[in-house]
Amino acid sequence: MRDTKGFKIYRAVVLVVLGLFVLVPLYVMVTSSMKPLSDVQGAFTWWPSNLTLDPFVDMWRTVPLARYFVNSTIVSVAATVFSVMIAILAAFAVSRFRFRGRTVFSTTVLSTQMFPGVLFLLPLFLIFVNINNSTGLQLVGTRLGLIITYLTFSLPFSIWMLAGYFDSIPRELDEAALVDGCGPMGALWRVVLPAARPGVIAVAIYSFMTAWGEVLFASVMTTEANRTLSVGLRQYSTQTNVYWNQIMAAALVVSIPVVIGFLLAQRHFVAGVTAGAVK
Repeated sequence: MRDTKGFKIYRAVVLVVLGLFVLVPLYVMVTSSMKPLSDVQGAFTWWPSNLTLDPFVDMWRTVPLARYFVNSTIVSVAATVFSVMIAILAAFAVSRFRFRGRTVFSTTVLSTQMFPGVLFLLPLFLIFVNINNSTGLQLVGTRLGLIITYLTFSLPFSIWMLAGYFDSIPRELDEAALVDGCGPMGALWRVVLPAARPGVIAVAIYSFMTAWGEVLFASVMTTEANRTLSVGLRQYSTQTNVYWNQIMAAALVVSIPVVIGFLLAQRHFVAGVTAGAVK
């Protein structure tokens, strides 16, 4: 079916408007990061009169950005690895086996996505405090506690999406692997996972982005020593001044790893989300 002229004009207008919504804030962020602080705090101008790269240098001295960057990387990577590994095993069990409580488990996993995440803040905090009191294991104010917290966010959605993706893979492949001598785990690692690579990559990207940009739980569950980037960016705001140009520069720098990773895996991410969503 050929597009009509009116539809083409409508589509172009919509795309331009959506593009402006995305590009204008990005443009303001980039130009603000290349202005002196006095220019950023003054009257807004679309084009900077004094371009400078000093904010990209000063941002490392104003706050310990490198330490926050390391903390965010460790927490996000660990949360992603554990989330993907656990989600693969759980989704494979839900997709391939029939066991008592399977429907209840699947419904419970999906229903956790219906509650706002902030509702889990106080329960998780109390659980971590009780664990510390009963076992001596420190979770509040540690990277381990933050990793476990992020797993509670990403795991339900990851299991649900991967189970849908595994359902789209013909069971005959598993059966052929079993006939060839593989056990259930062998069929998973040698047959199912290679076929489900887009879904696994989509889950990994989702888990990493969830952990990388989260603010509320990171502000409660961390201390100065293990603070993450999303919380550390607020330290550019002091009682006497707000370093807007350094905030914009830091925001651009910390976004680079996520943007690069997303662009590299974009094709797999779209395929994985689509396949998992329709099952």
